[in-house]
Amino acid sequence: MTLPFVRSLLHDRFLHLLVLTGVLLSVWQPFHPAAWLTAIDWHTIVTLSGLMLLTKGVELSGYFDVVGRKMVRRFVTERQLALFLLLAAALLSTFLTNDVALFIVVPLTITLKKWCAIPINRLIIFEALAVNAGSLLTPIGNPQNILLWGRSGLSFTAFSWQMAPLALAMVLTLVALCWLCFPAKALHYQSADRTPPWQPKLVGCCLAFYLIFLLALELRLELWGLALLVAGFLALERKVVFSVDWTLLLVFMAMFIDVYLLTRLSLLQTLLGGIGQYGDVRLWLTAIGLSQVISNVPSTILLLNYVSPSLLLAWAVNVGGFGLLPGSLANLIALRMANDRRIWWRFHLYSLPMLLWAATVGYLLLVCLR
Repeated sequence: MTLPFVRSLLHDRFLHLLVLTGVLLSVWQPFHPAAWLTAIDWHTIVTLSGLMLLTKGVELSGYFDVVGRKMVRRFVTERQLALFLLLAAALLSTFLTNDVALFIVVPLTITLKKWCAIPINRLIIFEALAVNAGSLLTPIGNPQNILLWGRSGLSFTAFSWQMAPLALAMVLTLVALCWLCFPAKALHYQSADRTPPWQPKLVGCCLAFYLIFLLALELRLELWGLALLVAGFLALERKVVFSVDWTLLLVFMAMFIDVYLLTRLSLLQTLLGGIGQYGDVRLWLTAIGLSQVISNVPSTILLLNYVSPSLLLAWAVNVGGFGLLPGSLANLIALRMANDRRIWWRFHLYSLPMLLWAATVGYLLLVCLR
């Protein structure tokens, strides 16, 4: 069971880059390993762990595959199918995180090639944009929201309510764009496909576990909630625990440590020292721009060292997930699963205009709400 983990550890180039970055930063700014534990936001790590377990449980049950195949067969046109997949990706990302939603929707999309001729790459691009838009709604929709929620002290409902205007605007924008980019061309299915078996008991337990874990998060008892999930899956279906990509947690831990080391550099402290006095426009553009370079999760970690977890910051780092490929790890995950080189540059034909639109509309909404 440990072999897949070791193999993933050896082949995770992004993790290797983060570790190397930490080593290089330690040369200029020594950071004692004993203090690493305090640099990691454990609320974020524990929350991600629980969500990854729950998602893997549903995935191994076969339930999403069954529902997806049945519903896809009901659509008549390419536009209907595209709208369904876009909205499904956005909805799933609100409670399973954007990265995890892609692990469900993108593989299903790729299997559609067996049934009918559709633009797979364009669908995957829209799904990547959709999870960035949908996930910004809830505290557990993406890693940066998990972090901001933990620092803000807001309840689950209060946090979601403040994010709702931007989330609604972005999802409606994508629906309109999807309507224009996918024609109402009839779908011609090439072959039939039997519905695969699934495990209703495992699905039911995953739903119960999810509600319990959500309650544990609300009560700030996330560690107990995670322990219950692990114990439950070990008793019910231990394959769930051993199938989770635990190296993803190491990636986020390394991010926390790297950003901590980065903030200790005297040069960066000089550059960002006055960020707390930035006006709204300057802070808005700084958070979005920084996300384009180092991704929105590290940007959130870095900026929270200088500014409070305000509504402006929450909106800005989520808007920063659009645009360039590094803006969100969800972008990288989606395009890597597509396994087609052409999708890497085509993605920016949609994502860059989406960034400009989101930055403009988001700031105008922010001004109106104040």
